[in-house]
Amino acid sequence: MKIIGLTGSIGMGKTETAKMFAEQHIPVFDSDEIVHKLLGSDGDAVESVAKEFQETKIKTHIDRKKLGDIVFGNEKALNKLEKILHPLVAKMREDFVKQASEKGADMVVLDIPLLFEKDYDQECDYTVVVTAPYEVQKERVLSRKDMTEGKFLHILKQQIPDSEKRRRADFIIQTDLGFDHAKNQVKEIIETIRKR
Repeated sequence: MKIIGLTGSIGMGKTETAKMFAEQHIPVFDSDEIVHKLLGSDGDAVESVAKEFQETKIKTHIDRKKLGDIVFGNEKALNKLEKILHPLVAKMREDFVKQASEKGADMVVLDIPLLFEKDYDQECDYTVVVTAPYEVQKERVLSRKDMTEGKFLHILKQQIPDSEKRRRADFIIQTDLGFDHAKNQVKEIIETIRKR
């Protein structure tokens, strides 16, 4: 079974691209969704996170907005949070791959925002980078609720530049040319990998 790592900087269309793989019946592991579950009602990370960041717990879940405000731009706090979350996500990712393999899947997609930054690409057979021109990216991100230009630039600083991600990728998906174009690229990648 082939493991495909899917990544892309903020606003590049990675979430939509992951859905396109899922539409082709490829099992997709969504790291962000897993984090939401871990911090959601009675999630496995709630107590550990609440211990480090008491003010973020509301009844049975973590207020992600409050947590985000605390760790944003605070490397020490972010490292504490990652030490709690990353091992839990990694364990769930391993279970996901194992279950997909047992069900006979010939490939899986691991949707991981920090694929290269945290060296998760080492666990993958192929890497796919989702990209778009900077102006398109900026416009998409700044249209989000509560997003400012300063915040956007700070997030970009935490991520490996798009040009470097593209250089490292086995496959690149261009998302500024419309949905159909992106879908066709996804199908081509799946076919190419199946032929290898």
